[in-house]
Amino acid sequence: MQRSLPSAPSADASLAETRLQFLTAGSVEPSQVRDAILASWWRSRQSNVAADHIDLQYNRDPDLDTPLIRSAEPVLRHLAEQLDGGHALSIILTDPSGMVLTRLTADAALERRLDAVHLVPGMSYAEDRVGTNGIGTALESGRPMHVFGHEHYAESLDELACAAVPIRHPISGKTVGALDLTCWRKDAGPLLVTLAKTTAEQVRQALLTETGMREIELLHEYLRACRRSAGMVFGLNNDVVMMNETARSTLSPADQDALLRYAADGMTGRQESVEVDLPTGMRVRMHTRVVTSAGRVAGGVVDVKVVEPGGGSAVELAGPAARMILPGLIGTGMLWRRACVEVERVCRTGDWLVVEGEEGSGRLSILRAVHQRTHAAGRFTVLDGAEARDARWLVEARRSLSAEDGTVVLRHLEVLDQATLRSLSGAVAKAAEERAVRVLAIVRSGESTAELARLLRMFPTTVGVPPLRHHIEDVQLLVPFLLMRLGHGGQLTCSSEAMQLLMRFSWPGNVGQLLDVLRRVVQTRRTGVIQASDIPAEAQTLSRRRLSTLESMERDAIVRVLIDSGGNKTRAARALGLSRATIYRKIHEYGVVTPAEVKALSR
Repeated sequence: MQRSLPSAPSADASLAETRLQFLTAGSVEPSQVRDAILASWWRSRQSNVAADHIDLQYNRDPDLDTPLIRSAEPVLRHLAEQLDGGHALSIILTDPSGMVLTRLTADAALERRLDAVHLVPGMSYAEDRVGTNGIGTALESGRPMHVFGHEHYAESLDELACAAVPIRHPISGKTVGALDLTCWRKDAGPLLVTLAKTTAEQVRQALLTETGMREIELLHEYLRACRRSAGMVFGLNNDVVMMNETARSTLSPADQDALLRYAADGMTGRQESVEVDLPTGMRVRMHTRVVTSAGRVAGGVVDVKVVEPGGGSAVELAGPAARMILPGLIGTGMLWRRACVEVERVCRTGDWLVVEGEEGSGRLSILRAVHQRTHAAGRFTVLDGAEARDARWLVEARRSLSAEDGTVVLRHLEVLDQATLRSLSGAVAKAAEERAVRVLAIVRSGESTAELARLLRMFPTTVGVPPLRHHIEDVQLLVPFLLMRLGHGGQLTCSSEAMQLLMRFSWPGNVGQLLDVLRRVVQTRRTGVIQASDIPAEAQTLSRRRLSTLESMERDAIVRVLIDSGGNKTRAARALGLSRATIYRKIHEYGVVTPAEVKALSR
């Protein structure tokens, strides 16, 4: 049940009592306040926001020369002129953190009140600083938000009403700020929300016009460079990255990432030429030329020439083979690539989807990458069942599932109790009727209950993500890629002996475990070559040789049956239809150990 906007004095008094009850007793009936407000109250409490006073830090030097401010200024001035003298309304523009950039207020009494509550340029009205308010809560939720009177977390805001709308960049989809309209509570009404949405859209359109001019100039210079050069060419700014086919086919993802970082650093001057070493051992010369539009930086064009081909590294990445299949994801294993392609195919149809696999296998990474490729402008929300400690999680889940747009991922559903699963199923069913958000679920292979099965029936398709041991050949691509993520790309390589050791391990924790192992390696070796002796004991092998896909699947079956039989090898052999001699031989051959032995090995 959703409360309507409080309009009568009795409704205001009731809401004031509800907020007081929340602040003193710590809980209220969900029907007494809107879901979005209650969720924000909980977040405010978790952030230890004070309800009896507002104490903010002042930023004396905010950046006022930004595309957002330049685009918004004429729009906001025009609105202020239309409202001049007739309405007690303040027009406020903030940056993505909630810091006020500009404020236009015609009414003297309202201006004094806003000064008193520090809603002034240079102050941040982020939710984790002020509590529930239009600006901070809109930015936190990623959607338009109105907060009237006693819905505010801070008591000093009770007399005010505000409606705020996040402003997203028209190209990248990133939130670049918020537009807020604030007035006296007694003057508020539904039109305040409508006016805020309309004004925010006008700002976005103005930002698109300015951005379009910058992007057109950058594209023009990039294409001119491509016509002049047969080598590698990049064009980039904060929102756009372009590269020609030569760059895509020559450079590995890790090399591409490194070059983009160097190029961004090189756009501080008009021109810069520098030689750099890339993660795969290749040495290149980069010539970066800054592109301007209307006297401002529009981006940069980078010409890249190979000085020395790769070969200095103990383990190298083949450029074409290591090409990203999805943003931020690499791998050539057939099962892995098939899973990535299938998830993207289903998501492009708009169907809901269950992604099944082991912990750490990359299920969430695939969904995040597909979202980035197919729906980058939308909000990406992860609802983690492991964090469902009380009713607040369900409140947040209902709010996310009732959003106007975006992708919602449900994960660790296996740990939810039956009552929570039933409530979640109701919220998911409602979202299925509205079809405003795309809902995706992540589950562990082979784990389900009757209640979970009923929930998953609302998802028409299931795609399995293979464990790392089923595409073990990708370890040689993942190691340098993950070292780059850890900030050691180009400084740290892996010897062939260490790589063979990593490729023979079964990786029960999958890519997540590999990342954890490398994280421990770089704590003690930050540069040079990783040797076999640097690899932690847990990865120094259970298997004496690399297993084929079929062999690793056979080993997995033996492990599962051993677990089910409590480690009794005779019962496991009988369940698999094998003789005792055969199962003993395969246990020895595959290096299978019991869960207790695995834990002992990793200590």
